[in-house]
Formats: sequence, C-alpha cells, structure tokens
Amino acid sequence: MCADDFLTRERLVAYHDSYAAAMAKYGLQRGIRGSEARHTTTAQYYRDLKRKTGELEANVRQLQNEQQQAERQLDEVRKDIKSEKLEAAKTEAKAALVAKVGSLLGSGKLKELEADNRTLQDEVAARDESIELLQQQMERQQEEYQRQLMELQARHRREMADKEAAHQREVSFLKSIIQKAKKWFPLFQELVYMEKFCLKVGFNERQTATLISGKPLFYEGELYSEEHRRKFTTEEAGFQVVKDPKDKSKLALAINGQVIGEWFKEQFGRLFSSVKRTVEPLRRGKGMGL
Repeated sequence: MCADDFLTRERLVAYHDSYAAAMAKYGLQRGIRGSEARHTTTAQYYRDLKRKTGELEANVRQLQNEQQQAERQLDEVRKDIKSEKLEAAKTEAKAALVAKVGSLLGSGKLKELEADNRTLQDEVAARDESIELLQQQMERQQEEYQRQLMELQARHRREMADKEAAHQREVSFLKSIIQKAKKWFPLFQELVYMEKFCLKVGFNERQTATLISGKPLFYEGELYSEEHRRKFTTEEAGFQVVKDPKDKSKLALAINGQVIGEWFKEQFGRLFSSVKRTVEPLRRGKGMGL
C-alpha cells in the first residue's frame, strides 16, 4: 500500500470540491480549475496578517494620541471660552478648532479600523478552522490506511499459514508414500543411493537411468573414486547394477562383472606401483652420488 494510491489527482480535486462546498458558508470560494496561480502559504499568510495587524495597531495608537491631544486642546479652548478676557477673534478661531476637534472625535475612521481588525481576526479564525478540518481529514485517511494495511497483513498471514499447512500435509503424504515404497520394494532405498553413486562416479542422468533400470551400459572414459579422490580412465567396459555379492539386501555397481570398489582399488594399486618404480631408481642414483 502507498499514499500515492489514495492521494491521486482525481481524489485531490474531489477533496477541493467537497471542501469548497463545506466552507462556502464562511465566504470561501473554490479556486479556478487548472489555474497556475499559487496559494499563499500558511507561513506567508500569517506574516502578511501580522504585518497588517501591526499597521492597524500603529494607526489606532496614532489616532488615540491625536484624540488625547485634541481632548486636551478642547479642554484648554473651553477654559479660554469661559474666560471673559478672550477676544472675539480668538473666540471664533477656537470655536472653529472646537468644531474641527468635534468632527474628528465624531468621525468613523477609528470605527472603520476596528472593523477591519475584526475582519482580519475572523479570517484568521476561518483559516484555523479550515486547517483543523484538513488535519482531521488527514487523520481519518491515515486511520483508513492503517486499517487496510492491517487487513492485508492479516490476510497475508492467513494465506501463509494455509500454504504452510498444505505443505506439511504434502510432506506427510510423500513420507507415507516413501515408507510404503520401502515396504513394498525392499531395494527402493538402495536404488536411490545407487542413483546418487552413479552420478557422483561420472555418469550423466540418461546413463544413470539406464543403470538404475537394471540394463547394462557400455562406457569409455573417466570414473571418479571418492575413496581415492581421483579419476581413473577405462576403455569401453560393461557396467550394470547388481546385488552386492557380500550382502544380497544391497546393490552394487559392477564393471565387467567386478564390483567397482574392487576395480578402483586395483587401478590405484597399479598407479602406486608405477609411481614407485619410477621414484626408486631416482633415489638410488641420488644415494650413489653422495
């Protein structure tokens, strides 16, 4: 199983469609299909939001300072207006200043900034809600993937257990067949040993099959003796599987009527005698030289 099997292009498009339908009540709109535009990353969005919020807060602080300054000026003007020593021109100027300050205090600029700030906060809340929904959806998909994976693993274990049980039944059946074959055919096991022996001596499978069937085989070439760990060459000779002269319950491979084990010993004895005759004159010559 692979996440690519679940997060295909078609499924991702369907996820976008269903998510847009669910979030329509919050004022979110579906992106244009096939558009090459790139969404602002969450990190970039929060950086822009933080920057805008900082600007709004700075503007609010500035307006608050202006309001405080205007209130102080208004208090001073009111005091001057109440004073009998104030001249008419100053009274008019200060009255205009009072009107200006009053219009500033009564303007909706501060309320507009506060409304923008609330709008940004609402957008942040909506974005957080959408992120939480996506996380929940990913968790559900992960749970579904784990469930399917566990089902596949359980199915695999069951299949392996069934195969192992079938294998054991087959092995038991073959063992019973072999036991019956040994019982019905006393030389069956000897034939199995003889097949391995013929192949090890140097006969191919076709020649070995001929020998195991009890038919004679004429062969010329090299024969390997495991006892002497070497090969011996023979001219065309007749080979046949026969009952061991010493134990009729066993089989033996005969070459020209002679058990091949005896034949190997004779060949090795001849080789040893030949080597000995060659080495002894050399040793005597070496002794005379001394």
